[in-house]
Amino acid sequence: MKHTTRIGEYLIQRLYANGVRHVFGIPGDYVLSFYEQLRQSRLRIVNTCDEQGAGFAADAYARVRGLGAVCITYCVGGLKVANTTAGAFAEKSPVVVISGAPGMKEREKNPLLHHKVREFDTQKKVFEQITIASTVLSDPQTAFQEIDRVLHAALRFKRPVYIELPRDQVFVPGIPHHQPAELHEASDRRALRAALAEAEGMINGAKKPVILADVEVHRFGLQDLLLKLATQTHIPVAATILGKSVIAEHHPFYLGVYEGAMGREEVRQYVESSDCVIMLGAFLTDVNLGLFTARLDPGRSIYATSEKLSIRYHNYEDVRFKDFVRGLLRARLRRRSLSKIPHPKPPVTRAPRTMNKPITVKRLFERLNSFLKDDTVVVADVGDALFGAADLFIHQRTEFLGPAYYASMGFGVPAGIGAQLGNPRLRPVVLVGDGAFQMTGMELATAIRYKLNPIVIVLNNRGYGTERHMQDGPYNDVLPWNYYRLPEVLGAGRGFAINTEADLERALVLAERETNHFCLLDVRLDPMDRSPALQRLASRLAERI
Repeated sequence: MKHTTRIGEYLIQRLYANGVRHVFGIPGDYVLSFYEQLRQSRLRIVNTCDEQGAGFAADAYARVRGLGAVCITYCVGGLKVANTTAGAFAEKSPVVVISGAPGMKEREKNPLLHHKVREFDTQKKVFEQITIASTVLSDPQTAFQEIDRVLHAALRFKRPVYIELPRDQVFVPGIPHHQPAELHEASDRRALRAALAEAEGMINGAKKPVILADVEVHRFGLQDLLLKLATQTHIPVAATILGKSVIAEHHPFYLGVYEGAMGREEVRQYVESSDCVIMLGAFLTDVNLGLFTARLDPGRSIYATSEKLSIRYHNYEDVRFKDFVRGLLRARLRRRSLSKIPHPKPPVTRAPRTMNKPITVKRLFERLNSFLKDDTVVVADVGDALFGAADLFIHQRTEFLGPAYYASMGFGVPAGIGAQLGNPRLRPVVLVGDGAFQMTGMELATAIRYKLNPIVIVLNNRGYGTERHMQDGPYNDVLPWNYYRLPEVLGAGRGFAINTEADLERALVLAERETNHFCLLDVRLDPMDRSPALQRLASRLAERI
């Protein structure tokens, strides 16, 4: 007898076919039957401590691997991942949100079932606002087609999607259909040809062109094409903080991170003095632009994203981002002599310090720069952990993750879990403030359960440090924890209290050797200390007052 594929099985098959190997989440009664299907499949369930942790982990997994999935129950679980899904939408991370739900038969006569909010479609209406596509798999006639439709949207637009699976539909056979053979959608040929002609003329006529590469180069897997374009033309490349590590930072064509007044002055001057800024996949956000201290003239810019293409003040419709980048490689762009350009300074390996000088943010990031290796992925949470990390020297491409636009605290620790499961060859170094750690730091229990070994560095300044520099008050304080003692609570891992430079040196040496468990460095900082990047921004803003 021929096997008929059930709706839940088909969803699992399509996730696997698109590269997903892990599904993050927490079970609940409305999704238990699907969890059993997951358990019996080739996908691995990763149970986190909280749904928000699952959402952040799936987001990081998607950034590293190309597609992530989080699976939770109805409303009490689903609405807890609304925040992480919003972050994935804002920063273009393709996460599949799978929510269990009451069965279709249970919904007759509108009963007051547990977890329900207002109407049965309330949760779907919420997710319609923060995903690129959504569906309820309520009809076996169309369920397979709907699964492929929303997965297509996630991969096409690199944004999250929502799939609601009523529990009485999980084992119902679906109706086969023709799967989409090709995700790429063609550009309008005339518009593409006209855009490339104008771009070619503008670039060849420029004296000092520069490429500003951002997050969509990561999301659409265009790192090799970017590198080839720079090598063919000798046009240097800068990255935004959201696009950091888009190419290896030791590359001779790499300038550094451009972030307005928050970045290094020589990078800012080089980019802003260019007569042709080729912005590829860029988000012109306040954080990327150093709180709008950047000075980029649209009249001297080519601005290409998955949603928009403009050259100077001309807009081109229906030109796909990938097609435009590939077209630039085929264009007759002249190869120019590479003039002297600024570069990020590679770390200087210093002899171990034995001085008992109090540890500072500046010294912490200086020492981390020489600690990072080729197999390290840096995951930075919001605040000075993120600002300071902008100056780190990342060895390989796509080895830096940070929520530099949506900026939701709590990303760091669960994202480290998702990143390591997405690419087990990488060991995460997680940079997180103490305030953010208190939100999701106990996901270290998940790291233990799944035998992961992140190195978590808590910037312990006893509160919300970045906000103190905006407006201080007791609302910026958090209860002090003995973070370094958490391994005692969890029964695994190693903790280190860092008060001095000597403490830091010893802890990093031991953490590097400890590959079987997580390590937590509790770095005790002065509450008003701040990174060089945050100091640069404050100084330049002060000059404008």
